[in-house]
Amino acid sequence: MKQFDPSKFTTSKPKPLPVLLVLDVSGSMNEVVDGSFTRTGQMVEEDGQTWEVVEGGVTRLQVLNQAVEEMIAALAKEEQLEHEFLVSVITFGEKVQLHLSPTRASSVSWENLDAGGETPLGEAIATTKRLIEDKETTPSRAYRPVVVLVSDGKPTDQWKEQLASFVGTGRSTKCDRMAMAIGTGADEEMLQQFIAGTQNRLCHAADATQVHEFFQRVTMSVTMRSTSRNPNEIPSEGDIKLGRHLAPAEEASKKSSKGASSDDDEGYW
Repeated sequence: MKQFDPSKFTTSKPKPLPVLLVLDVSGSMNEVVDGSFTRTGQMVEEDGQTWEVVEGGVTRLQVLNQAVEEMIAALAKEEQLEHEFLVSVITFGEKVQLHLSPTRASSVSWENLDAGGETPLGEAIATTKRLIEDKETTPSRAYRPVVVLVSDGKPTDQWKEQLASFVGTGRSTKCDRMAMAIGTGADEEMLQQFIAGTQNRLCHAADATQVHEFFQRVTMSVTMRSTSRNPNEIPSEGDIKLGRHLAPAEEASKKSSKGASSDDDEGYW
């Protein structure tokens, strides 16, 4: 009788669905948007504007930290044997930084962001593109990535060439792209250019509730894809309804109008 040799059997690696968050952490993200606060009379220059230092209240950045942490936790709950969500966070403020290198959602230990400095969007877009073009970081077998851009201000560096390259050349052209403008000072024309060619609309957030709703929408879009017959197909705006319940994968697959994606290593790329 032959003995069982586990070395002769392999388990398939889950396919990653990359989720890249490109987040504005400039000084204006420290603006209080909720709760009561006390004025100090102390004035400071930050992100090209004059601000008064206050005590108390909830800032835009605190809201963003909470919304992102909740999104990652929700994605972690949805991970299954056949797929995983590969989350990256690129921040731009005092400097452009890879705050979270590509990490499986269920393995993320979230560290809150800090705000300060200006809005070097162009460098942030270029950094994000390098991550996507790098086949070691974003493997060919991965599903179609989603890139989420959030900003409350106007770029303070050269950005038009970098953005045109991101949406018009290389692997990054195949990404789904979503964007949110926080407050009234965001460069909406730039954000519209970022999502041009996708079926996504520019979302606006005037308060904490709308920031959370946007990230819930991102979560819903990604998790719906993971349970569909073809995870590279992007759900329509009408299909993304906050608070809806997801069907099991076998049920969701019946609703897909596209063919199944290949299980080979070529993936979407």
